[in-house]
Parts: sequence; C-alpha cells; structure tokens
Amino acid sequence: MTEEDFKNGQVLLIDKPLTWTSFQAVNKLRWHIKQRFKIKKIKVGHAGTLDPLATGLLILCTGKQTKEIHTYQNQIKEYTGTFTLGATTPSYDLETEINQTFPIDHLTENLLKKTTKQFVGDIQQKPPIFSAIKKDGKRLYELARKGETTEIKARTVTVDCFELTKINLPEVDFRIVCSKGTYIRSLAYDFGNALNSGAHLSALRRTKIGEFSVENASSIEDFIKNLEN
Repeated sequence: MTEEDFKNGQVLLIDKPLTWTSFQAVNKLRWHIKQRFKIKKIKVGHAGTLDPLATGLLILCTGKQTKEIHTYQNQIKEYTGTFTLGATTPSYDLETEINQTFPIDHLTENLLKKTTKQFVGDIQQKPPIFSAIKKDGKRLYELARKGETTEIKARTVTVDCFELTKINLPEVDFRIVCSKGTYIRSLAYDFGNALNSGAHLSALRRTKIGEFSVENASSIEDFIKNLEN
C-alpha cells in the first residue's frame, strides 16, 4: 500500500494482543505508517474499544475512512471466552482481585444451559463500574480506582446468541453474538447472580464485527513487517 492509499482511507483488521490497550495498537500503527512514508500526520482511529485483558478483532481506519468509523462501531459483534463461576471481582474480570466467593455445588449442565436463555433478546444491563463510560466528565474507571461509588443506569442491549461451548466447572466457555454497547463482563456478573452464585470474566476474544472476522486479521508484528516490505 502507498501513502496515498492510507490517506484516502484503509480499513485494517488487527488481532489485538493481550495486555495492549486499543489506543496503544492505534498509536503503534500510526507511528509506523508515518515512519514508513516520512509523513508528519496521518489519521488513524479504531472502531470499538477492546479491554487490555481481551484479544481479537480491532478494526482500524486510516485517513478519510476515519469518517466511517461509526458504521463499523454499530455492527453486531461476536465474542468467545471463559466465565469462572463461584467468585466475583469489582471489575467483573481479572483486572481486580476476587472479592467474594460463592457455592457452585448446585450447578448442573441443565441449569447452566437453561439460565443462558434469560440473557437472549433485549436485556437490561448495567455497565461495570470499571468502564470507560463518562459521568460528569470523568471516566467511571477513574472514579472506581479511587474507591468512589457511583450510580450507573441500566441500558437496553441485544443478545442474539449466548451458548456454552464447554463446561468444566468452575469454568464455562461461551460464544456470544450481541449489539454495540454490550458488556460481556456485566453479562458474566449477571449470569453468576442468576445462578445464585457468582461469576467473573476470565478470558475474552472478539471474533467478529459485522462481516469482518478475526481469521482475516493481521497481528501487529505482521502488519509492521508487511508495511516495511
């Protein structure tokens, strides 16, 4: 691809690695594109954040294509991952330590699969306190890390598919297809509650956004290698 290609607008599919923020991925690629073509400025943005502890599909847009970011953000997403049952964390994932444990002896395969049905369709969901949503100009995770509590309103999200692909208690693997704005961490927490137990998200991978699949995505290393060649 040429400098003009990037300026006119490209849609880049990247497989985000574990522990990277979405902004780190954007900044890394922007820096390498600028270096490669010896240019001072190029617009690069991502179409939907992935948490540092999640891997998978990140859509990046360059140049004029950044104006279309919202069209990718609004598309249906597919995730796979793991819930660990019997324990909760304040962030609903592994960013924070376990704060409560619960019994799991009563959990059966039948109960687990039956309970998933409660979370299919239009559901009410509260975003996690550890999230990037803004309240009074501050991100919720900034308040949470200071130990401040804040009331978060529930919002309607749509879950088209929630299936358990493997059950090996205390862990269950899942596949979820859902609308923009769905927090899989919150789904883990609510799923644990519905089971009269607890749960947190222990692994997450975004596999699809609309028609785009992580199978067609490049690693950051491969993208840089191809760019330099």
